[in-house]
Amino acid sequence: MFTDSHCHLNFPELQGQLPAVLHAMAQAQVTRALCISCTMEDFPQVHALALAHPHLWATVGVHPDTEGLHEPDVDELVAAAALPRVVGIGETGLDYYGMEDRKGGRSIADLDWQRQRFRTHIRAARRCAKPLVIHTRAAANDTLAILREEGEDGSAGSAGGVFHCFTESLATAKAALDLGFFISFSGIVTFKNAQDLRDIAAYVPLDRLLIETDSPYLAPVPYRGKLNTPAYVPHVAHCLAQVRGMAVEEMAQLTSANFDRLFTGVTAP
Repeated sequence: MFTDSHCHLNFPELQGQLPAVLHAMAQAQVTRALCISCTMEDFPQVHALALAHPHLWATVGVHPDTEGLHEPDVDELVAAAALPRVVGIGETGLDYYGMEDRKGGRSIADLDWQRQRFRTHIRAARRCAKPLVIHTRAAANDTLAILREEGEDGSAGSAGGVFHCFTESLATAKAALDLGFFISFSGIVTFKNAQDLRDIAAYVPLDRLLIETDSPYLAPVPYRGKLNTPAYVPHVAHCLAQVRGMAVEEMAQLTSANFDRLFTGVTAP
């Protein structure tokens, strides 16, 4: 019924209790989930989850905030994307948040390695014709500019993809949609202070909506501040259903159908 389009089941918080997590998913009618790679080092774990469970899939990529680990080139990403049950490239993108505290006082100019890595992932996605899973935080203008420069304009030959855990402005959402991308909302959309985000969720065309948990983080209300799991993605769907004035079952159906369309070849078990 429900599809969690972005989770991290290989993270220590969830990996150690995987049987319970999968059972809770089933109890909550979360029938599918996409496990997201953040480093090449953790990709084998992510891929193994997808191979071991018929309702899980995987992506391959390096998170923009990751430093000091293996840096894949286009060929390596394309080769990994060709493996069974790997359906996307990412999570990739740009993260300029907290330059002083989180990045040692470096300037945006010092983060060219992020921009080059992002370009590598875009080129790999275009070559293998699999969608991008994009993380952008405090970097929307550069994210959009690089996508355009790399030919991601929604035309034939574009990889397309999704802006995951969307928290940017309406203008950014409109620009992403104009480039052919989907928009995915996490538990943040349920937070009391997230009315602006709910307004954006009311704007996004129904055929471009996805839902996710980004678990183990960002648990939705009423679990905010607690460990998040894919079993909580129905709360995101409920919120979006209220925003759009529709039944939660209909929201579950359309976001699952959107997931199918984006991640080619993924179908309900």
